[in-house]
Amino acid sequence: MKKFLSFVLALVMALALVACGQKQGTASGRVFWLNFKPEADASLQKIAEMYTKETGVPVTVQTAASGTYNETLTSAMDKEAPPTLFVVGNQAAVGTWGDYCYDLTGTKIAGELNTDAYNLYDANGKLCSIGYCYECFGIIVNKKLINEYAKKDYAVIKSFDDIKDYNTLKKVADSMQQHKDDLGIDGAFSTPGLDSSNYYRYASHMTQVPVAYEYIDEGVDFEKELKGTYLDNYKNLWDLEMKDNPTENTMLGSVNYEDSTAEFSAGKVAFYPNGVWAYSQIKGNEVADEDLAMLPYYMGFPNESKYAANSIYDISWSVNKNASDKDKKATEDFIKWMVSDEDAKKILSKDMGFAVPFTTFDSEDFQPDNPLTKSALKLESDGLTPIHGAYIPGQAWADGVANALLEYAQGTGDWNGVKKAYLDDWTSAWNDYENNFGMLPPAHK
Repeated sequence: MKKFLSFVLALVMALALVACGQKQGTASGRVFWLNFKPEADASLQKIAEMYTKETGVPVTVQTAASGTYNETLTSAMDKEAPPTLFVVGNQAAVGTWGDYCYDLTGTKIAGELNTDAYNLYDANGKLCSIGYCYECFGIIVNKKLINEYAKKDYAVIKSFDDIKDYNTLKKVADSMQQHKDDLGIDGAFSTPGLDSSNYYRYASHMTQVPVAYEYIDEGVDFEKELKGTYLDNYKNLWDLEMKDNPTENTMLGSVNYEDSTAEFSAGKVAFYPNGVWAYSQIKGNEVADEDLAMLPYYMGFPNESKYAANSIYDISWSVNKNASDKDKKATEDFIKWMVSDEDAKKILSKDMGFAVPFTTFDSEDFQPDNPLTKSALKLESDGLTPIHGAYIPGQAWADGVANALLEYAQGTGDWNGVKKAYLDDWTSAWNDYENNFGMLPPAHK
């Protein structure tokens, strides 16, 4: 009997070890996703839980704090169990992380794409990353506040629809700032915060717009040297935001992303420069969905009323080449499931509000409910030309621009410092990039 009991106990323990091994991914691989977007964390955790419950394959989602992705990824890649799924969202990141990227050419997931326009390749043609989320950035607007303002005797417009260029935007913002007490608001614009969690909106995204307009003039999509044709236009909008917001310029360095977002979400400001991803933090607060809209970054460009908001695909999937074969397959299978499973597709398109560029999302059932995405896409459907985000040299360049903006705002520096960080450091950063990686972003006429 003792022998029999010992046998049974041993069998139970063996089965437990097998089950444990499967849970750890030893039998069927594992997925470790290092996520770029803090606002998407809750939804991605839900997706991971669903997949593990359905397949038994463990999926871990770790989300980097805002503004720390590069540092977090560098640290994570040095660990014994590095990410199997990570973000390579621009050409500069291809230079840094391309050697870690598994070639996704010919994979099932690549075959489901309805466009190749925003995939990223290295100098040898390796498909390093697949963009899975069409996003736009520009100026988010509370139409209700604008239309309430438009009813006032002192209003300079009749409705929100009158704002179609920088000159009108400036007149409205200045007027709303002047009459903020009567309007019951704290300012026209949200605070252009330059805390490390916040300045990407100005140093990484807004900076791309004058570059894109210069490229349009030159008929190219990349130049290592900029003329700075529209840098003064960038200054137009930055100066306007500094003047017409709730916060003293000397304090801009202490205002973080949550602070700026809260000002808009509470209905205390009318204009909020950011992207469609901000909807996840705006919804459910004081600004109703029907009152949300997206304007392009108006800066006083020639013919700017003909252009839509800026479009980007900087949220991507890259698979770690150095992961085990089991983990690479598990990660590929997980990605394929996300764009195939009905419930996962609803989370990506409806809960997260993403416009996902895969054929499996073509049905109306999987179009985003995000009112900001809808507003940005409507600009394009109305015949306006989208502006694709321009490659920036990397985080160090954006950091330099942000530091120069802060000094300018605080009065410890002048606009020449911003100009140097923007133009001179642009060229030197791309020179460093070329020296380090032996490549530059592709340039097409």
